[in-house]
Amino acid sequence: MKSYEVNFDGLVGPTHNYGGLSYGNVASQSNSQQSSNPKEAALQGLAKMKALMDMGFQQGVLAPQERPDVAALRRLGFSGTDAQVIERAAKEAMPLLVASCSASSMWVANAATVSPSADTADGRVHFTAANLNCKYHRSIEHPTTSRVLGSMFANQQHFAHHAALPAVAQFGDEGAANHTRFCREYGEAGVEFFVFGRSAFDNRFPAPQKYPARQTLEASQAVARLHGLRDEGVVYAQQNPNVIDQGVFHNDVIAVGNGEVLFYHEDAFLETDKMLAELQGKLAKVGGNFQSVCVPRSAVSVDDAVRSYLFNSQLLSRPDGSMLLIVPQECQANERVWAYLQSLTSSGGLIREVKVFDLKQSMQNGGGPACLRLRVALNESELAAVNPGVIMTAPLYGSLTAWVEKHYRDRLSETDLADPQLLLECRTALDELTQILKLGAVYPFQIN
Repeated sequence: MKSYEVNFDGLVGPTHNYGGLSYGNVASQSNSQQSSNPKEAALQGLAKMKALMDMGFQQGVLAPQERPDVAALRRLGFSGTDAQVIERAAKEAMPLLVASCSASSMWVANAATVSPSADTADGRVHFTAANLNCKYHRSIEHPTTSRVLGSMFANQQHFAHHAALPAVAQFGDEGAANHTRFCREYGEAGVEFFVFGRSAFDNRFPAPQKYPARQTLEASQAVARLHGLRDEGVVYAQQNPNVIDQGVFHNDVIAVGNGEVLFYHEDAFLETDKMLAELQGKLAKVGGNFQSVCVPRSAVSVDDAVRSYLFNSQLLSRPDGSMLLIVPQECQANERVWAYLQSLTSSGGLIREVKVFDLKQSMQNGGGPACLRLRVALNESELAAVNPGVIMTAPLYGSLTAWVEKHYRDRLSETDLADPQLLLECRTALDELTQILKLGAVYPFQIN
């Protein structure tokens, strides 16, 4: 039976703005308070989805969230009609309104951790929504994320869904941004690679001093247990706390893996040699041949990696066994990074081609190509059981492009977030979107 790695990209929401909400994310903080262009952001994301579909890759869409999140504001003490809640929040606590308007759910690498059926004890694909409790504006996402994923992957014969872990610091979970999987074929048993920034209960592990480590070892271990993963099919590795303090807030900012290959920066991990040996040994036991590509600090500094998002790229397998790297335009604009990529592709190694995409709207808020997608390995039967409305096709691309053109603003500033009309625009757009994607009622305004 054939198997695929399907990329489900997050559709940028109508309230895409630069709120500077993510401490530890250099791009998010440095572009705070600039005016954004939600329409351009959504169209840039859709263009990447269509391009990958046209290249022959399986591509899906993951819907954005309802914003502003009026229910979240009500839980914080704002009352009255929806319009009054927004007006009061704007007057009394503008930072809370900005947080409630964040379109950060576009970065669906943080939506959940996914384990394919070949790895799990019950032979189903398992999803655990990420609690994202390190940042308030993201911690409010997981209830809707769970409903959307439940609608996309509804067949209980093939799919299992778990609620987010307890929303406390000890179980901070940032989803697939700190998780990847190595395998010979997507439908075969593989090795799941969990990267953590700190341990909540074991002080033997060093922690960063400047920025928070968002993923705990204990959260990764809990997800592995929920998914029924075998010990011999799991490797845990600690992210280098020094690179976290340089702005590497998730592992997918400093490393990316696919198939049998890990592409990583020299300074990405602690105890790198031990980790590589464990990955090689465990993958060999299931018939795989683990390979790694290390980018030396002498060629690309951590600062260059963070500013260009070299590693927040999509590493895709081509039919001939070689790999394609999807990078943001910022890589081409960085002289040292681009020189490295040119030498990499001309060396005759595993990564043979680089394709560049303009994702400026997402990049300015701190998310690159890898942030925008959630990878789900599926066999033919499982793919057939996915809600067909969310699988990218040429007609769906046309419908979504027209939908964005109809509903999205081309400029959004912080003051615009206080306009109650924005909420009505968002709800009108999302109500139509759920019909396009055949999701049913997944948003609070549709349910309550």
